[in-house]
Amino acid sequence: MNLIVKIVLTALAVFGVAYLLDGAQVRDFVTALFVAVVLAILNTFLKPIMKFVAIPITILTFGLFLFVINAALIMIASHFVDGFFVDGFWWALLFSVALSVVVSFLESVVDSGKRWRWKW
Repeated sequence: MNLIVKIVLTALAVFGVAYLLDGAQVRDFVTALFVAVVLAILNTFLKPIMKFVAIPITILTFGLFLFVINAALIMIASHFVDGFFVDGFWWALLFSVALSVVVSFLESVVDSGKRWRWKW
């Protein structure tokens, strides 16, 4: 899937999830786009380092520590983007889980639309 499409889908998900959760706030859709870009950068560069460092605790928790890493990335993104606010660790954890579910759903809808096109 195209990178721009993924970022727009993530921005839609960020905007929607922040609207539904009381502990997360996004000022507008442009801010949600910035959040999506910052999350893409953090997931590309910082998340692999965090996962490598946390291998022992991830093994001990049977992979559940990856949720903590995702919540930490959400909290880091909230520090970098003005207009995006998450009210503590537990809201960041809930936001990251909900964001993952919504982004997965949106990507499956977009991919299923490509499958039904006529191939000429």
